Amino acid sequence: MSRPTKQSPERGHARNRLLEAARDVIRAKGFAATSVDDICRAADVTKGAFFHHFGSKEALGVAAAEYWEETTTGFFQVAPYHAPADPLERVLAYVAFRKAIIVGELPEFTCLVGTMAQEVYATAPDIRDACGHSIFGHAATLEADIEAARRERGIAGAWTAESLARHTQAVIQGGFVLAKAGNDPGLARESLDHLDRYIRHLFHLSGEQTP
Repeated sequence: MSRPTKQSPERGHARNRLLEAARDVIRAKGFAATSVDDICRAADVTKGAFFHHFGSKEALGVAAAEYWEETTTGFFQVAPYHAPADPLERVLAYVAFRKAIIVGELPEFTCLVGTMAQEVYATAPDIRDACGHSIFGHAATLEADIEAARRERGIAGAWTAESLARHTQAVIQGGFVLAKAGNDPGLARESLDHLDRYIRHLFHLSGEQTP
């Protein structure tokens, strides 16, 4: 699906409000339960404005996934876990950072693209693919540090930097599911603690304590 053409400042503002509303409402209610009326109400725009920017709810879903990827990429690029000089410390700092931002109500910290992917993987392939691009793209940002840590420590094994990077996202997304199922953010934080221990074990640091 092609990207929307550039809008005027006023129209672009309405489009961003719709995307932000979609981000928040879908994380709270899920994609299927969210209506166009819900999004328009949350964005304080008319339904006519909605259909000016998006041809359908599915088109909005794709755009919302792309908007999520764009905004979260900027957020993670400036996050403090990049600071350590040692690549393994950066990987562990990433896990600690993901745990630290699990705060507030469930819709405030759970993942928009993870939520949508679980719902629409078989029914809306364009949305599924946009969600996958976001999730796998974020995982790929960890690969260089993981590979550098492997080389520096002489770690061999059947796993790769790519597979461990993907596994971090499996744990994070699974933690969000557990938090929703148990209505308890602590279940997601617990999953990140286990991920920290697992990475330390892979790099032969299992005797060290999680910070």
